[in-house]
Amino acid sequence: MQGHAPACDDASAHSRECFGELEDWMASEDAAGLQHGELEEQLEVRGRELMRRLFQDRLDLTAAREERRHDVTGEDGVIRTRAERGRERPLMTKFGQVIASRIAYRSPGRPNVHPADAALNLPEEKHSHGLRKLAAIEAARGSIDATGAAITRAAGVTIGKRQLEEMIRRAAAHVDAFYLWHVVLPAPDDHALILTFDGKGIVMLPGALRPATAKAAAAAENKLATRLSPGEKNGRKRMAELACVYDAAPVPRTPEEIISTPAQKRRKKKAQAAAPKKKQKPREPQAKGKWLTASVTDDIPAVISSAFDEGERRDPGHQREWVVLIDGNNTQIEAVTAQAASRGITVTIVIDFIHVLEYLWKAAWSFFGKGTPASEEWVADQARKILHGKARQVAAGIRRRATTYGYSPAERAGAGECARYLENKQDYLDYATALAKGWPIATGIIEGACRNIVKDRMDITGARWGLGGAEAILKLRALIATGDFEDYWRYHLRREHERIHHAKYRDSHVLAA
Repeated sequence: MQGHAPACDDASAHSRECFGELEDWMASEDAAGLQHGELEEQLEVRGRELMRRLFQDRLDLTAAREERRHDVTGEDGVIRTRAERGRERPLMTKFGQVIASRIAYRSPGRPNVHPADAALNLPEEKHSHGLRKLAAIEAARGSIDATGAAITRAAGVTIGKRQLEEMIRRAAAHVDAFYLWHVVLPAPDDHALILTFDGKGIVMLPGALRPATAKAAAAAENKLATRLSPGEKNGRKRMAELACVYDAAPVPRTPEEIISTPAQKRRKKKAQAAAPKKKQKPREPQAKGKWLTASVTDDIPAVISSAFDEGERRDPGHQREWVVLIDGNNTQIEAVTAQAASRGITVTIVIDFIHVLEYLWKAAWSFFGKGTPASEEWVADQARKILHGKARQVAAGIRRRATTYGYSPAERAGAGECARYLENKQDYLDYATALAKGWPIATGIIEGACRNIVKDRMDITGARWGLGGAEAILKLRALIATGDFEDYWRYHLRREHERIHHAKYRDSHVLAA
């Protein structure tokens, strides 16, 4: 065999030397004259070099102990009969660059094979999995430029923008497969299975828009040449579709607990002031076992289908009560209805009660002056009636009042819009049943996801997204939001090992370090 293998007479020689240098520096006059902040910065840099040398020493020891084998084949099935020690490849880590030395198994005219790469699960590219993980976390938090700066601060490593973007896309490659593999603890049968959906627009690069949106954007004329003005993002956005599935223990409530009368509020405030403080029982169903997904490439039916897949993983026998919470979007309603019918699942669709309140306020501005206290009482009274299951009567009452008082078409526009909404959506406004069974009636979880996952990151000033980058960031932010990122990353590393090394070394034993 040719080549050179690192010696292992003293496996920690270089790192021990570095530690000695660090000890000497700590005892020096130079260190003694530093303020604590300066000392902290120096130790961070010098300590990083110590970690790099420890890493290098461990790789050298592994290389020195690697045993020559005679059964190594490549993807082509051909045995590599020649072996050469000391074949090196660089690896950029969170501590700096190290060199991995290993045996190369060779055959004339065929690519070399390195079984040690599989044992170490080395990536295809230069950057380590630790750096890739750091890049994924930072990119989910801020811009690509900010991600690069954060990595430089933490690791002293500079990575190009294009390299970062590719690392991030690869980091999110196995999210969908992870959730098919991930085990969710079963919930009791009396817990409702909640599915909820929403969408949020993202400003995209022209080539990433859907055809109809791209056509509208091409026809529009911008006020400025270098950026979009307020209001000009319309026609430049592509909808990111979000879905959330969770389990909810029943918490029955009454309409009066949701919308109190002034007298009830006074009695409650008085009782709270008089009663000793104690832990309050939850007044609404609590979400448990949240599964969350977001996609800018999949459309509404596809995202809803994936949520139904997750629901069936949790309730394969369709024994639990399935509740779908949405904001009234007709496309969502149609997709939910189609999925339920195709799978033989009975679902109850409930429209977010907060959206209903917004329509009631539109009607209130037809009947009352802005800021009039009577408007608040009127809205609360109508809301309680709707919660009692009387949406049709409320719609009729709104129309009757608008006619009786002779409002003009412009004045009664809000009232008419509210009445139409209540009539058109009455099949999905059965709040009396939902409250009695203890189900949630608001979509706060998915609306919060739209804000936290999409708006807070994707709406950075001046940002325009390509499909691949936007999809990766959405997937990573959803993982982090549900607390699944660490589990996902372990799964991702296993899948990367399979993708890069399994075909080459599937018949090889694992090398002993």
